[in-house]
Amino acid sequence: MTLAIFDLDDTLIGGNSPSLWTAHLADLGWVDRESFVAREQELVARYAALEITLEEYFAFSVQPLIGRSREEVDYLAGPFVEAIIEPLIHSAAMHAVARHRAAGDRILIVSASPTFLVEAIAARLGIAELLATDLELRHDCYTGTISGIPCAREGKILRLQQWCAAQDESLAGAHFYSDSCNDLPLLCHVEHPHAVNPDAALREHAERHGWDILHWD
Repeated sequence: MTLAIFDLDDTLIGGNSPSLWTAHLADLGWVDRESFVAREQELVARYAALEITLEEYFAFSVQPLIGRSREEVDYLAGPFVEAIIEPLIHSAAMHAVARHRAAGDRILIVSASPTFLVEAIAARLGIAELLATDLELRHDCYTGTISGIPCAREGKILRLQQWCAAQDESLAGAHFYSDSCNDLPLLCHVEHPHAVNPDAALREHAERHGWDILHWD
């Protein structure tokens, strides 16, 4: 079965879910808007520019979850997705998902964002299968650290290869849709790369290599 792989943030949705989640936590009083949100935005920009790793970003951004139970966080994630994320879903993205599904392809989200967020958003998108960055749980509470291989940059390839081996799947003929130069390793690894609303570095690479460039709004 051919895989149709989608990045999540700024690809399927018109926004960055961890940043939107951080702003939501500020609304709830979990973090200080002026200091914490501003620092999170700075780190997002540095990650997008390939200046820091996902581990460095998460070391700061998931601090509000430390000691919180999975149940408590999941309880907040559902309404967050309904109120904040649903209006940002690209209709063109859903058409692309529908086309792949009609063709009999297997749909998979592969995202660097935390698994609890990606699961909640994927459920709203009607996509059952996903790979994301797992956060460590101890006694069912978040510790603030990443568990396993981060699902980012070259880590997306490693996680996807592990998943394919477990699922008896193949990357032959696979499609991957993404907006970010952070995903160049996986985009270069698949047969059909698609640059969606690409950042400047990804656009330059896509144009130079004759890749499909899509504009979703």
